Amino acid sequence: MPLLSVIVPVFNEAKTIREILEKINSVNVDKEIIVIDDGSSDDTGKILRGMGLANLKVIHHTTNRGKGAAFLTGLAHATGEFVIIQDADLEYEPNDYQKLLEAIKTGNADIVLGARFMKGYKGLFIHRIGNRFLTNLVNFFFGAKLNDCFTCYKLFRRETINRLGLSAKGFDIEIEIIAKALKNKLRIGEEFISYHPRSYAEGKKIRCRDGLKAAWSIIKYSLV
Repeated sequence: MPLLSVIVPVFNEAKTIREILEKINSVNVDKEIIVIDDGSSDDTGKILRGMGLANLKVIHHTTNRGKGAAFLTGLAHATGEFVIIQDADLEYEPNDYQKLLEAIKTGNADIVLGARFMKGYKGLFIHRIGNRFLTNLVNFFFGAKLNDCFTCYKLFRRETINRLGLSAKGFDIEIEIIAKALKNKLRIGEEFISYHPRSYAEGKKIRCRDGLKAAWSIIKYSLV
């Protein structure tokens, strides 16, 4: 059994998928890499079929089901003691796995978030404002004191995440994880990580409508 399962949901990331997988593979951690091609219509699938990494599993969705659905497919195939989510867009640095693993192994947290904004906000202005607002909304409704609820990097023991009964199919998987963790009194730790935000011209997918959906999801999960 590997120490870490790295789950990579991917949709139309032909420009970056090879580079991010090489970065993940170079990290000195016993791991498996599980890529879920979520119905890509570009050359992502072709590139994945040409990758020859021994620890790589590739699963193809025939249609685009959403980030949450892709993550849950990956989780069903994971065998590692720990699980982390990795976006394929090069915004996050896989070398940070080590510090997140070290933090969770100390026994002071059930889930460790890779917090991007402990040393100031980065990226597009609207995203900085949106992230701060949504994180404050989570803190208000759930009585938390988190810095970055919507970071991609969420590290947890596989048995812990499996107990939460996740079901969200879209980007709201990020909210469902945090909401159910807080409702189940799990200890959430945060560690500062590197972050290299990309622009819309570089392929950024999150839009204002996603922020509105996230706000509604926060309220919804606070009520159930």
